[in-house]
Amino acid sequence: MVGDNGTAVTEFILLGFSGFHSLRGPLFWGVLCIYLVTLLGNSLIVVLTLADPALRSPMYFFLRHFSLVEILYTSTIAPRMLVDLLSPRPTIPLVSCFIQMYFFSFFGVTECCLLTAMAYDRYAAICRPLHYTALMKPGACTSMVGASYLMGVITGAIHSVCIFTLPFHGANTIYHYMCDIMPVLRLATASTFRGEVGKLIITIFFIVTPFMLIMTSYACILATILGVATSQGRRKVFSTCSSHLFVVILFFGSASVAYLRPESGSSVDTDQIYAFFYTVVTPMFNPFVYTLRNKEVTGAMKWLMHRYFWSL
Repeated sequence: MVGDNGTAVTEFILLGFSGFHSLRGPLFWGVLCIYLVTLLGNSLIVVLTLADPALRSPMYFFLRHFSLVEILYTSTIAPRMLVDLLSPRPTIPLVSCFIQMYFFSFFGVTECCLLTAMAYDRYAAICRPLHYTALMKPGACTSMVGASYLMGVITGAIHSVCIFTLPFHGANTIYHYMCDIMPVLRLATASTFRGEVGKLIITIFFIVTPFMLIMTSYACILATILGVATSQGRRKVFSTCSSHLFVVILFFGSASVAYLRPESGSSVDTDQIYAFFYTVVTPMFNPFVYTLRNKEVTGAMKWLMHRYFWSL
């Protein structure tokens, strides 16, 4: 990338939360606490679903991978953000910016696909219980998880390469705390058509389409339980599905607001707040949502504590 004056752009300046300069100290400690809770909580789910034989169903197989991706997803953003909050002039090398955008896209797309697979699992369990074992065989579950990772790898690579092969002349200030798609595109001096088309394609295929598929699954589930289930059965189904549905609304809701809003109606500060919510805050809720209301997970926690800690 060579500018008009002959100098190469080798780094970007990240002016994340520039409008909240006086709150950088509290923000640092807040982000650190959220990040640690995210790591500990999601790691606990991964350990529990691996250690407890009672948590070997397809639902917990998907949940384990989802928690793992949550750890990797927020680790792409939060550590760098913590360092930058303490730096008087936060910068990021061009290569690091590319790598961050790649993994941000990779894990974000993988999460969308995993949430869709989890919705299909609930649909198969409730709407087609007699065929559930055949539909959700271990091989089928592994294929769905593998396809989720593969879609993330391919999408992240294509999108990041399309953006970072654009010419950048002179301006190197990103008004964001990370190398998000639109803030980087705004710095490109050539036509950003392919980058914007790439963003639109990702938004349609990995935000809008998965969300519609998930909502369709839950519409079928709702029709099934209202038609045949007893009141006690309805409560059990709602309890089982509410955790996943809550995570879906949190993730897709904040991501949709961030990526589907028109550019004319957005501002730097609001863009960062929405991005902060779905990249840092939302992954923290996953462990609480799936443990506080899930008797199987809380039972596994008690089993793990009794086996490895109380016996010492």
